[in-house]
Amino acid sequence: MLRDGKYAAWFRTSRGQGTGLVELVDGRISGSDSFFTYGGSYQVDQQRFTAVLTVRRHTEGNPSVFGPDEVDVDLAGTCRGAMATCSGTAREVPEIEFEATLIYSQEEAVPVDTKCAIVKLNADKLPKGLDSRSRPRPPFASSRSPAS
Repeated sequence: MLRDGKYAAWFRTSRGQGTGLVELVDGRISGSDSFFTYGGSYQVDQQRFTAVLTVRRHTEGNPSVFGPDEVDVDLAGTCRGAMATCSGTAREVPEIEFEATLIYSQEEAVPVDTKCAIVKLNADKLPKGLDSRSRPRPPFASSRSPAS
């Protein structure tokens, strides 16, 4: 079953490949990479899912794996455990096959009842009265004092 949460995405077409981050929550898709934003919706039926993904450029740079800078992609795929795979085509360039792999990125939850150790400083245990004889000399220091 496709779980709500954050996913690392790897995708490719015959024109290139890329990676991004995607979040799936209650049937909505959002995400981005260095040059494009992703948005859309998805529906899940057991291990199978369908999605409509809109891809839009937000920053000049690398070319899109589709060609155009804005596309709507129809996807169908399956999910097994923490991994989902899907494929489809962009409506604007239906001759280019799109494939993607999503890897669930589970954040580690910090236990609510975690306690931190409190260490009290006991100044009486610190070294007392360091004089010049007990201080280490800097490297290459001469034994003569600067006044001589």
